[in-house]
Amino acid sequence: MAEDDHLREHQLQSEQVFEGNFLRVSRDKVRLPDGHETEREFIRHSGASVVVPMLDDGRLVLVRQFRYPLQRVILEFPAGKIDPGEPPLHTAVRELTEETGYTGAEWAYAGPIHNAAAYSDEVIHLYFARGLREGEAALDHGEHLDVVRMTEDELDALAARGELSDAKTLIGLLWLTKWRQKLWSLAWQPAPVLAEDDNSSHEGA
Repeated sequence: MAEDDHLREHQLQSEQVFEGNFLRVSRDKVRLPDGHETEREFIRHSGASVVVPMLDDGRLVLVRQFRYPLQRVILEFPAGKIDPGEPPLHTAVRELTEETGYTGAEWAYAGPIHNAAAYSDEVIHLYFARGLREGEAALDHGEHLDVVRMTEDELDALAARGELSDAKTLIGLLWLTKWRQKLWSLAWQPAPVLAEDDNSSHEGA
């Protein structure tokens, strides 16, 4: 936007310094608003979707999994990486079933999350699912996790004690609280029908 021009940085040169199976790292030379030049190193990511799954009894479905960079198990809402050309809603629907076995009858989009804007272009799309039906999970090869069911109050207590540290899950909890209080709105729609080839292997968010 025009009112942000005095803050904008302009790319002068771009170099890809690493390309892995999951992430790419770029180093750009940029011109700052005051005319000086500097470098920006950042991670390029294809994006992800996260789901807040709501059971009819009011409990929420979450997963516990080991996150290698942190060397610890993290409690999170189900999430996964978007494949090239895949609509974020399809990613959310697929990941919920793959990780937990649940399918949702109705879905709502809350909005985007930029969880590490200082060093990554990743966008995580936040969805809600309700009308859940239990089924069989289909974890990717090498994926190990526990499915847990918690009340909103239980999850909120973990957050209050600093024991819930996953950013996308904290934001999902905030959205849920605001929606329950009728302060924020969600537009619900029927679940999309996924093609059979939408069930290929995917890495986590």
